[in-house]
Amino acid sequence: MRLTYLAPLIVFVLIGLGLAVGLTLNPREIPSALIGKPVPDFSLPPVVEGGQGLSSADLRAGDGPSLVNVFASWCVPCRVEHPLIMALAREGIAPVHGLNYKDKPADVAKWLDQLGNPFARTGADRDGRVGIDWGVYGVPETFVVDGAGRIVCKHVGPLMQWDVDNKIRPLLDDLKAGRASSVKC
Repeated sequence: MRLTYLAPLIVFVLIGLGLAVGLTLNPREIPSALIGKPVPDFSLPPVVEGGQGLSSADLRAGDGPSLVNVFASWCVPCRVEHPLIMALAREGIAPVHGLNYKDKPADVAKWLDQLGNPFARTGADRDGRVGIDWGVYGVPETFVVDGAGRIVCKHVGPLMQWDVDNKIRPLLDDLKAGRASSVKC
């Protein structure tokens, strides 16, 4: 008889504990099932005529770490982070590749002409299928891929200077030097 009175209290306490743990989590850190796994198999055509497309083979070439930035011309936060992507490309720490998500070729060409093209390779994911394989929630997203083609970091949302200085650049430096990184991404 007493258990019937205690059962609701026990359920309430368990729910309260679950909510308390949830409140300690950072909502900007969205886990990815792909961390530590090889990049998905894909091959995308170039975004602009005469450019180089992007494929999983390009990221598995063993040439060291690289960045893959998922962007679109219609994405306002992509425009905000673009100067940081340009700066990373100029630094030459690692090649920066673009995965253009659900965009029109003419719009992307105009966008890259206006803002600059930091991408060594850019693949056109016109139907969004490759983005789904990568676990893209929305644009922009940035992935760090090691030289063996494994995804080691996923950043959701626009990169800010703090993210570049405290996460992306140190992680790339560690990967390039062959060190295990203590950087939490």
